[in-house]
Amino acid sequence: MAITAAVYDDEPLPDTVYVEGMVNFHGEKMNHNGGFGGWKSVIRVIAVGSIDSFIFYGMASNLISLLTTKLGQSTATAAVNINAWSGFVYLLPLLTSFVADSYLGRFRTILFSLLIYISGLVLLTLYTSLQSASCSKNAKYIISCSSPSTLQLFFCFSSLYLVGIGSAVCKTCAPAFGADQFDELNPGESKSKSSFFNWWQIGLSVGASSSHLVLNYVQDNLGWGLAFGISCITMVTALIVFLSGIKSYRYILKSDHKEKKETLSNIFKVVLPLLPLWIICLMYTVVDAQNVTFFTKQGSTMDRSIGRPGFKIPAAAIQSLIGLSIILFTALYDRAFVPFARAFTGKPNGITTLQRIGGGIVISAISMVIAAIVEHRRLRIALESGLIANKTATVPMAVWWLIPQYVLSGLAIVFTSVGLLEFFYDEVPNELRSVGLSLYSTVFGIGSLLSGLLISVIQKVTSAGGEYGWFASNINQGHLDYFYWLLAGLDLVGFVALLCFSKFYVYKRKAPMS
Repeated sequence: MAITAAVYDDEPLPDTVYVEGMVNFHGEKMNHNGGFGGWKSVIRVIAVGSIDSFIFYGMASNLISLLTTKLGQSTATAAVNINAWSGFVYLLPLLTSFVADSYLGRFRTILFSLLIYISGLVLLTLYTSLQSASCSKNAKYIISCSSPSTLQLFFCFSSLYLVGIGSAVCKTCAPAFGADQFDELNPGESKSKSSFFNWWQIGLSVGASSSHLVLNYVQDNLGWGLAFGISCITMVTALIVFLSGIKSYRYILKSDHKEKKETLSNIFKVVLPLLPLWIICLMYTVVDAQNVTFFTKQGSTMDRSIGRPGFKIPAAAIQSLIGLSIILFTALYDRAFVPFARAFTGKPNGITTLQRIGGGIVISAISMVIAAIVEHRRLRIALESGLIANKTATVPMAVWWLIPQYVLSGLAIVFTSVGLLEFFYDEVPNELRSVGLSLYSTVFGIGSLLSGLLISVIQKVTSAGGEYGWFASNINQGHLDYFYWLLAGLDLVGFVALLCFSKFYVYKRKAPMS
């Protein structure tokens, strides 16, 4: 009671007031000035998330190359296996977060997951290095590899799924543990906790952008064995960095058997009030899934020449604009927008979390409208140039026309994705915050699956009667512009639903401005 009274009367917290529900490495209660938690601890957790992002996106973005060359799988089979692996990574947190919150604790869960992560990378390094010996080469290019045995396939996929387990935990337990280092009942630390989620997103974007520059190049030019070796070394570094803060972290106070039973019984009570927002935001995640698919397909048909004659920007490389815009806009949001908005609203975070999420959904809708307009122009130029039937022709329209939709997609992530991360952490009890963040992870996993289902249904309907359909293999004969308009409509439906939800939702109580 003393803590609550001190905080909500806007009085400074004395040194004798302990951080509620938290202990230090020795299991002792601590006050806010005891040197535990805070940014010096959080920076280590952000480093772990950034390295996970570096490894995961470096693998996921080019995994189809590994499966079709080293394992000799068809493109269709490889795509199915990649979707299954990706779905596993995003849905597994439902289980790992439950284990972390109810049994092991977040620190131990992260520690064990990093060890599993490293073991998977070691095995993949060994497998791909040995497999290279069975591949026939012409100069420096691999032509084909001998078909792997059933045992080799099992070894490879088991290793991939070990990496998946480690990454799944990093995506939910790590940000939960990082946010634990700030006390939401302390006005100053409450502001820092909100900033943590912004800098967590920056760390992820730095890792993902770096992976496209480093790992993808190594995979294609120097070999997968070296790429996995580099990944393994960086993850060992992450483990060392994480363990270096073991005596400075704040830890959730261990609960007794009775409290654990109460925690378990309170999970459907905790999750149910959040499910409406989870369902509403599925529409946004369906739209978000297009950034790495149809945007890239558009760019591949446009004029990508730059600088010296004959040099073209790889279509997939333009995706880096999203990462760069996330880094820029997140920093601006944290250092400029929040203080500016706070001066008018008096809220610690400038605006409410639901307002942040809603703003991102509107920005996402605008990005889809712009994408539809740009695609309509691309199709018109293709028609006027007589290139509609030519699948490989370059449409005389600069790829830079795609910059606005990429940049706005990054800005939407800064608002909605980071807002969802913060919301699902804040609005659950301390002992269930990993479970809360598993909702964040699964909404993107399910959204990706729904995106694939929606595309399949639309193509089946629009290609009936011998038509090409909206998603023709030659996109000059399709209508991606119609699809973008549909996605913009879905975003607006989601925004209206969010307005209704926010009207009745009551936030969990937080520290006021001091």
